[in-house]
Amino acid sequence: MASSSSFKDHLGRPIIAVTGMGVITSLGQGLSDNWTALTSGVSGIHAITRFPTEGLSTRISGTVDFIDLPAANPVERSFAFARETTIEALAQAGLDGDFNGPLFLAAPPVEPEWSDRFALADRAPPSSHPGDAYERFLAAMRERPDPVFLEAVQFGSISERLADYFGTRGLPVTLSTACASGATAIQLGVEAIRQGRTDRALTVATDGSVSAEALIRFSLLSALSTQNDPPERASKPFSKDRDGFVIAEGAATLVLESLEAAIARGAKVLGIMKGCGEKADHFHRTRSSPDGKPAIATVHAALSDAGLGEDAIGYINAHGTSTPENDKMEYGAMLAVFGERLKDIPVSSNKSMIGHTLTAAGAVEAVFSLQTMLTGTLPPTINYTNPDPAIELDVVPNVKRDADVSAVLSNSFGFGGQNASLVMAREPA
Repeated sequence: MASSSSFKDHLGRPIIAVTGMGVITSLGQGLSDNWTALTSGVSGIHAITRFPTEGLSTRISGTVDFIDLPAANPVERSFAFARETTIEALAQAGLDGDFNGPLFLAAPPVEPEWSDRFALADRAPPSSHPGDAYERFLAAMRERPDPVFLEAVQFGSISERLADYFGTRGLPVTLSTACASGATAIQLGVEAIRQGRTDRALTVATDGSVSAEALIRFSLLSALSTQNDPPERASKPFSKDRDGFVIAEGAATLVLESLEAAIARGAKVLGIMKGCGEKADHFHRTRSSPDGKPAIATVHAALSDAGLGEDAIGYINAHGTSTPENDKMEYGAMLAVFGERLKDIPVSSNKSMIGHTLTAAGAVEAVFSLQTMLTGTLPPTINYTNPDPAIELDVVPNVKRDADVSAVLSNSFGFGGQNASLVMAREPA
């Protein structure tokens, strides 16, 4: 029988095991289909058909179109993706019935489409409510509440519905920390178990918010790729001709448990959440600090939390958005942490195939990082035909590779200065 000390980490905290995973991306539904496509270098990026794109500079995305859902309802889409990945994760974890633990959900901060806002504003004409259209919209919502519409535009309702569906314990937590959200949700689950508040936690990240308005907003920030033809070649992280990210949808769920509780119930341990790090970047509301200091501090914090040195990391799942400045900053940050050894560490970006799933990205990539260790296969970075001489990385170019990896770093560096990194290991020690 294992001693109680064997279930503690280097700081005397409970070791955190992952016992279930589920994922949906534009590549398909379920971990098996996603992993097969991802390691085969298949792209899920395609021309947008959900809404008209005439006149838009970007007309491609990684939307999830194989599930029949209301096209204009991002809350319903995000809920459905989260529900399906959680069903998969709980089945793999061997858990049924009510989930005896808290729910931490990363969800997109969606808003009503402008057409809906104007329609509601018309209910309260200017004569009765002086002011702009948005003020009339709020007035109309107060005077003539529409419960169905209200739930459809309140992203906080997603966690409540998931909590009811899966019987989670306590008040569900909804968070949104931009592109770092999925990793942040995992971190909250890790901390809840470490602090002794629970033996298990359900961590979910979902995003079904691709819309014409979202496309226009990111285009105005010059963040999206405009290389529309062919769509599958648009996302090219760390390449010289990268020109922006491809907006996408997806979801992922991870079941976290204390290692002691997981072993006690005979669960299969898929991997270990060793360390989490996060740092804020106040440089700009959308751009990361060019010197990479907040990202460097984030990676160092994750390694310290994990009790591992830089030489322990055998693979890096990069944030790798394919935007010119972000990829350059991330490379500089990794170089500052790993030095000359960086050339020998494989670093790939899943976003070359699935696009940027925004709120869901950190969790989706955590699932793929764990799968890398479980299968001994490094997913490639596709579309890498024009290397950037200023970025010297082994990006696992275009073709998967076999490798024995025991520890992985996964980075999530988001808009608004939200930075999060996760360190995952195959074994507890």
